[in-house]
Amino acid sequence: MRAPADGYTLLAVTPASAINATLYDKLNFNFIRDIAPVAGIIRVPIVMEVNLSVPVMTVPEFIAYAKASLGKISMASPGNGTPAHVSGELFKMMTGVQMVHVPYRGDAPALTDLLGGQVHVLFASVPGSIEYIRAGKLRALAVTTTTRSQVLPDIPSLSDFLSDYDASFWAGIGAPKNTPAEIIDKLNQEINAGLTDPKIKARLVDLGGTVLAGSPADFGKLIAEETEKWAKVVKFGGLKPD
Repeated sequence: MRAPADGYTLLAVTPASAINATLYDKLNFNFIRDIAPVAGIIRVPIVMEVNLSVPVMTVPEFIAYAKASLGKISMASPGNGTPAHVSGELFKMMTGVQMVHVPYRGDAPALTDLLGGQVHVLFASVPGSIEYIRAGKLRALAVTTTTRSQVLPDIPSLSDFLSDYDASFWAGIGAPKNTPAEIIDKLNQEINAGLTDPKIKARLVDLGGTVLAGSPADFGKLIAEETEKWAKVVKFGGLKPD
């Protein structure tokens, strides 16, 4: 934010920037005001998965089971305020189910306890979970994007059951707010050109994602929409940072 606005110091922007705007009571910056959007790079779905002992096969079955097991369902997450956590909180907000949040310090310990049955459900990153799903060690109920994942094509989208549900991990590039428009445009053009490279596109697919190409305005619109959406979820759940 305080770096020279010359296009040489850039920021990798993720959903954390949108979530933290409401999660933290006091920040010494305003992300939307102080960072100029440059370009999106990738969007990756999160996968809703359960331990095999949970007697459900579909999202509607999970909702019914959770409502019948009031206060007994535990939802792991990689930590308070992470994209996976707020994705689960959005699910709770939209369905009215109650789940006890169990925060961990990262994906790995949360996955370990899900596999061991210490917790029941996890909204997890696709790259970290896909091999367990393919091996039949975890049961994937849905992906959180509005379309199915290329790497999990048989898994439905949560929006098939909750029409307005949409959550994902995404990443892009930002610059200090006073960076000249011609520099922003040049960076945007080069990033979008790079995203057409077959090797880069293939790598993004390997990560379970899709290319998030577009103009600086497109990326800025995404950031604004995500900030507004997660603000509602953070307030609804009364979420606090670790």
